[in-house]
Amino acid sequence: MPAISLSRARLPATLEIEVLDEFGDPRRQAIAAERPLTLYLNKREIVTLMTLGADPEALVVGYLRNQGLLSRLEDLEAVHVDWEVEAAAVVTRHLPDDLEERLGHRTVTTGCGQGTVFGRLLEAVPRQALPDTPVRQSVLYALLENLGAYNETYRSAGAVHGCALCRQETVLDFVEDVGRHNAVDTLAGRQWLGESETGGADIFYTTGRLTSEMVIKVAQMGIGVLVSRSGVTQKGVELAERFGVMLVARAKGRHFQAIHAEGRLTLDAIPTRRPGERRREKA
Repeated sequence: MPAISLSRARLPATLEIEVLDEFGDPRRQAIAAERPLTLYLNKREIVTLMTLGADPEALVVGYLRNQGLLSRLEDLEAVHVDWEVEAAAVVTRHLPDDLEERLGHRTVTTGCGQGTVFGRLLEAVPRQALPDTPVRQSVLYALLENLGAYNETYRSAGAVHGCALCRQETVLDFVEDVGRHNAVDTLAGRQWLGESETGGADIFYTTGRLTSEMVIKVAQMGIGVLVSRSGVTQKGVELAERFGVMLVARAKGRHFQAIHAEGRLTLDAIPTRRPGERRREKA
């Protein structure tokens, strides 16, 4: 594969400002950075992303990959980020034949900061058949506990989402950004560029909602299990069924809500019901 020219224009994910607390005391507080980055594809302006700026090259590559604007890594020639002009210049050797059609049809999604999916949302398909990854309840609990060691930016500054590529209970790579769509794109970019040890990843975790956007992007990465501490949307559930993605929503502590889990989720660590707690019946 030809060498790819990449800038390394990473910036700190947080910065400090002075705040006044409830006691009237001034103090320094870390806050999440939020920087605009306009993406140019072969000199064509595509989109402006709001990001922490912690790994902009991977974000750009993952964005193009997940939007279907770059189908082969071999076609990528260069990604140069210049924060002085808040721009990322991407040079490719080849563009999709239907680029103009893709750019002319945009779906603004429910992603934080209004993510945009190019092309026709309802016609999206994974690049490969997704594995029917089995998951044990005990492994799910162990993964949630292991994820507690991450979220560094969130703990210090808040205002960000986190996403992780996992192999069962092992966290392989973790990314935080202003929006969950940026975090998943950065992971996709790192995975494609070979900048993270994510081989064999079979579970994707996010702190954000399980929307159509998240299901599409995770399916395009070839992962069949999507876990979140948040809830789901109707279109997310519909696309997950179409693609064969098992969703695990509202996963916190010992609680979760599994969707499309038949034959894939083994309940081997059922918690003890609290006194007076009754079994939930179907309506």
